[in-house]
Amino acid sequence: MVAHLLRLKLTLLRNGLRRSPWQLVGMAIAGLYALGVVATLVLALVLLRSAGTEVAHTAIVLGGSAALLGWGVVPVAASATDMTLDPARFTTFAIPMKQMLTGLALAGLIGIPGLATVLVGLSTVVTWSRGVLPALAALLGACVGIMTCVVLAKVVTTATASLAASRRFKDVSAIAFMVPLVLLGPIVAAVGRGITNSAGFLPEFARTLSWTPLGAPWALGGDVASGRPLQAAVKLLVSMAVLAVLAWCWKLLLERALVTPPYAGAGKRRRGRLGLFGVLPATPTGAVMARSLTYWVRDPRYSGSLVVIPLLPVVLAFQGTQTGSYGSLAFLAPISAFILAWSISADVSYDNTAFALHLATGVRGVADRLGRALACMTFALAVVLVFAVGYAAVSRDWTALPGRLGFSLGILFSGLGLSSVVSARYTVTVPLPGDSPFKKPPGNVGQTLAVQFVGMLVLLVLVLPEAALLVAEAVTGNAFFGWLNLAVGTVLGLGLFLAGVRLGGKWLDARGPELLAQVTVNR
Repeated sequence: MVAHLLRLKLTLLRNGLRRSPWQLVGMAIAGLYALGVVATLVLALVLLRSAGTEVAHTAIVLGGSAALLGWGVVPVAASATDMTLDPARFTTFAIPMKQMLTGLALAGLIGIPGLATVLVGLSTVVTWSRGVLPALAALLGACVGIMTCVVLAKVVTTATASLAASRRFKDVSAIAFMVPLVLLGPIVAAVGRGITNSAGFLPEFARTLSWTPLGAPWALGGDVASGRPLQAAVKLLVSMAVLAVLAWCWKLLLERALVTPPYAGAGKRRRGRLGLFGVLPATPTGAVMARSLTYWVRDPRYSGSLVVIPLLPVVLAFQGTQTGSYGSLAFLAPISAFILAWSISADVSYDNTAFALHLATGVRGVADRLGRALACMTFALAVVLVFAVGYAAVSRDWTALPGRLGFSLGILFSGLGLSSVVSARYTVTVPLPGDSPFKKPPGNVGQTLAVQFVGMLVLLVLVLPEAALLVAEAVTGNAFFGWLNLAVGTVLGLGLFLAGVRLGGKWLDARGPELLAQVTVNR
């Protein structure tokens, strides 16, 4: 039965790659990226073989503790992204619990995260290959640590299954998880400075962690190499006990999940309230606009973009502290305009089967395109104005405001027009409605990357006039080019916006049923 579960996981993975050659291309790109990260870590562990015992012990214990902690935290924040072997699917099968636990645990190693953890964990054996006993201790500790990572993730996933089934929890966790991702640069830099300033504290911190469940399995090789076999034996007992307790907790949680699987009820419905549908005009365009604005507020796949925008000044300001110049903040408005305008380039794909509502009601393509674009413009225009004027006020450089504002408006209007065309012509693989923004179903990942990349190049071409005028103003210092840029960005941008809405609407009318068939396949 264990072998059958492993074959099932491999079959599901293989079938997902067979759906499209683009999926295989996307998997290859992700695999190459992961291989680069793993190769770097493996090389570092190999080089640590020639380092001092205390340095190697500190690095491995801290890195192993971080990996174990990540395996416990990521499943909650990402709302259990890998559920190909969801235990709830085995409710009607009489599979012995021990065999199911073993099979699901080993299946958790199949995939990029699992394989990366195995390769890096086993590389610690090379670090401690300074003798037979340290190498054997490191091998035993790596095996226990890797299995602890997998079982801990299973415990967390199973324990939070009822929470993960809640739409509100999914939305909040997805948005909360996006904040540290956007601020990853400042966070890494702050941690790096902290490590540099407290380098003498790290060995003591690692020794303390080595007595905890986080670092105990990763300390065995270092303790044996340092001549502390008794401590290594005690830490091995701690590691094995923690793994046994986690397996027991997983067994109890799994038994309960198989009997009473999580269920997300419909909740209370509010009657008599039309919301934005009662505020906006009772026209096809107004109805589509109201529906899109509702998505922007309540759907984390959309609202994630709104979370990123307020964090952009922090990221650019941090970059300024690193370079000594805050000139990058001048690009705050153009970058925000691009992110918000391009965020609707996969609108139909995000609708998924709900797009049938637009076809069944006979909404014209132009009304559909215009309603979605105006919904995004409602707040995107305000964001661009606030950021452009705000930077001018902070830098006291009001003469450059017209040029920067024209460039930003050109990106916003042209980008919305281009997105209206792209989403009506191509469908891409996106997270399904109700899922985490980080949970992408198997699909045409390579095609998705190609569409996004080519679309960005086209947008770059469309805003070349505004970019040329911005460069001309910077080189000559003539404010006339700035005011001309404001006029060109507004007029040309709105012209491209209207052209994109009309062309996208024409394609939507012609390809509506085909688009519905394509987004249905993405389920």
